[in-house]
Amino acid sequence: MTDPRVLRSRGALLEAALDELAAAGYAAFSMESVAARAGVGRSTLYRHWNDRLQLIADALETLNVQPGPPDDAPAQEPEWGHVEKLLRHLARALTDSAVSRCLPALVHAAEQDAGVREFLQGYSLRRRQALVSVIADGIARGEFRSGDPETMADALSGAVFYRRLMTGLPVAPGEVPGLVAAVLGDRMRRPDRGET
Repeated sequence: MTDPRVLRSRGALLEAALDELAAAGYAAFSMESVAARAGVGRSTLYRHWNDRLQLIADALETLNVQPGPPDDAPAQEPEWGHVEKLLRHLARALTDSAVSRCLPALVHAAEQDAGVREFLQGYSLRRRQALVSVIADGIARGEFRSGDPETMADALSGAVFYRRLMTGLPVAPGEVPGLVAAVLGDRMRRPDRGET
């Protein structure tokens, strides 16, 4: 069993790493500054990580929590409700979260550093996979128009990223249904059992 003090110090270091990345950017990211922010000694930090990119990767993984299907999704269109929930989650993450504070630094660093680029692309692909899978399920059920789930996922998430990063404006929760309809088509309600 892991010592609770070790878990606490590790958690403090992961949080401090996100704060340091957001404040300093990747180029100026300092392991020593992370230790100072967390209030622990450098030796404690280096017991867990000796590489800044691995520290940042582990810190970002603490935020990689995708929401499951909504509890109140109508039985005839569960994937539609799940897509909307995923997009609202993404819009919130890009508006006021550690992800939104760190993303500009990572995008900039990815242009300069192949290791950061490889990490960021892999991290983004893993997060995007939930949306691709739900869209594929919706197409298979006849809930969405036919199309390539990968392209549809790009169109949906790309619109959210573009609005936030290029205009500074978040996609509001009330805008999500219209965005989903524009990409996936109007809701294709299927008759409930017993209907003719």
